[in-house]
Amino acid sequence: MMLRRIFKKTDDFFFGSFQNQYARELEREVEGCSSLLDVGCGADSPVKYFSGRIKYSVGIDAFQPSIDRSREKKIHSEYFLMNVMEMDRKFPLASFDCVIASDLIEHLEKKDGYKLIEMMTRLAKKKVIIFTPNGFLEQREYDGNSYQVHLSGWSIDEMKDLGFRVRGINGWKVLRGEFAGIKWWPKVFWGRISLLTQLLVTKNPRSAFAIMCVKDMNQ
Repeated sequence: MMLRRIFKKTDDFFFGSFQNQYARELEREVEGCSSLLDVGCGADSPVKYFSGRIKYSVGIDAFQPSIDRSREKKIHSEYFLMNVMEMDRKFPLASFDCVIASDLIEHLEKKDGYKLIEMMTRLAKKKVIIFTPNGFLEQREYDGNSYQVHLSGWSIDEMKDLGFRVRGINGWKVLRGEFAGIKWWPKVFWGRISLLTQLLVTKNPRSAFAIMCVKDMNQ
């Protein structure tokens, strides 16, 4: 137990600032936003790290167990169990400062993904933020949730063509696979290498495992 504590403290000291990169980048982007819509919020949205500082946040998801788990953690102010493709019927135009979709768009067919982006843009007053793998990543059903299957992939160029600025997330692409898991053994070692490579891919997203895409609505 003592060795574990020493290892954890050492690990936190050297790598702590590299953990939860997307959540930290997301928090910076939503600074100044008083309302947020988390589309396909899931059970453990990265919004949990800062939702207490947002005046009003809403989580929507089509999978009831995910809604229940997220509600238990009190991540959002309010929740709705619904098909995300119908959110424009539920909420008025420009009703949230920021609208985000984390690990969602890749679960939709391409045509529905474009429709989702269009709806998010109509609902947002300040920013639209999308987090997705860099290109297509095959993924199967997980935890009894058929919505976890990946149906499309999204490239940096097409997101830029849609008006998004793009940042690389989760380190070097070749190190991770399905469910963003480290592919090589020993995983502890390569996991730390992945954290370090975040420094290289943040501004060079073509080599990144995932991409964070931000559209500023005031431009």
